[in-house]
Amino acid sequence: MGTDGIGTTAADERWLPAVMHAAFFLLLAASLARFLIRHPGDPRTPWIIALSVALAVLYVLGPAYVLASAPGTRPTPGRRSVWLGVVVAVWMVLVVLAPSFAWCAVPLFYTGLRTLPTRAALVLVGLLTAFVVAAQLMLADGFDPNLVFAPPAVAAVATAVFVHMQRQADRQRLLIDDLLRTRRELAATERREGTLAERQRLSMEIHDTLAQGLSSQQMLLQASERVWESDPVAARRHVRTAESIAERSLAEARRFVHDLAPAELAAGGSLPEALRSLATRESEAAGSAAGLLVRLHVDGTPTTLPDRVESALLRIAQGALANVREHAGAQTAALTLTYLGDQIVLDVADDGRGFVVPEAGGGRAGRGHGLPAMRARVRQLGGSLTVESAPGEGAVLSASIPLEPDSVSEPEERL
Repeated sequence: MGTDGIGTTAADERWLPAVMHAAFFLLLAASLARFLIRHPGDPRTPWIIALSVALAVLYVLGPAYVLASAPGTRPTPGRRSVWLGVVVAVWMVLVVLAPSFAWCAVPLFYTGLRTLPTRAALVLVGLLTAFVVAAQLMLADGFDPNLVFAPPAVAAVATAVFVHMQRQADRQRLLIDDLLRTRRELAATERREGTLAERQRLSMEIHDTLAQGLSSQQMLLQASERVWESDPVAARRHVRTAESIAERSLAEARRFVHDLAPAELAAGGSLPEALRSLATRESEAAGSAAGLLVRLHVDGTPTTLPDRVESALLRIAQGALANVREHAGAQTAALTLTYLGDQIVLDVADDGRGFVVPEAGGGRAGRGHGLPAMRARVRQLGGSLTVESAPGEGAVLSASIPLEPDSVSEPEERL
């Protein structure tokens, strides 16, 4: 059910009352004309005309009376009942004086069913029907069973149809309200999910860029402080390296704010080139402080990968080497990038102290954001990430991302 159902219901609620109101005045005018034609010079004529005008005025001014409540409040049922009661009373007097006015009962049926509660409306319909039957018998020359049973039958059918349609409309209104509420809830859920996804993206970017850069700077500055007096040349070298890392971190922060690709890829470099540059930097940054040597191996025929895949693999390599540098106590680490045609695999291995891999989380107990962020990146691309390690045996992290056949191209096609 869409907005067309809402518009149709609103249109029905506008034209149906208008038709009924027009029918009431048409029947009232026809009944008055019939009386004047059939009974010229009748002494009841002034009363009939006055009551007809009064009935028309009451019918016209009734809505204004019903709506004359306190500002901002809904019309009370009592006002509707009083107004309709006065209209019906005037009509009954007219029927007693001129039975031909009984035909005005048809739109009054509708008005009563719309205005009153169901039970009260049924009582009113019964009363109006009785007056119609009595008026028809007064106009007939003798007893006619058709005049006795036809009006109640017609009134019963019309009432049943109206009540059924009213209930259908109420159910439709409830369904529309549920639909609108569901739409609002769905929109709110999508906004929350979008917010959470963006928050996760921001946290991963911060962890893989700024946090790692700050960690490297801290390590280098601590190393320079230790040798500041004994080896000023090495201390200055550490400070210059920390300055270089700070410059790269600043560039990453600016690209991060503008949602750009990593600096190593933004200039048009390939993923192997970016990984080779990363291995060189990590070796230089950790060489004097931790003695970590990082090597890169590329297997298979390099192809141009989607930007998202290249960016994710580079970030995973950065995060994995940061974990190796900070926690593994390793001497060497190896980055292996393998092109398998239908997938790309990045392995990060180290000869450090290793750890026990938790069964559920896939990361070290009590550790931070690194491994969960890597898993989230790979999962977003439909891939998988595994970690193999044991105490004293180093660790191997493997990220595998499937590739669509048309998502890779030959190196010479890179723009």
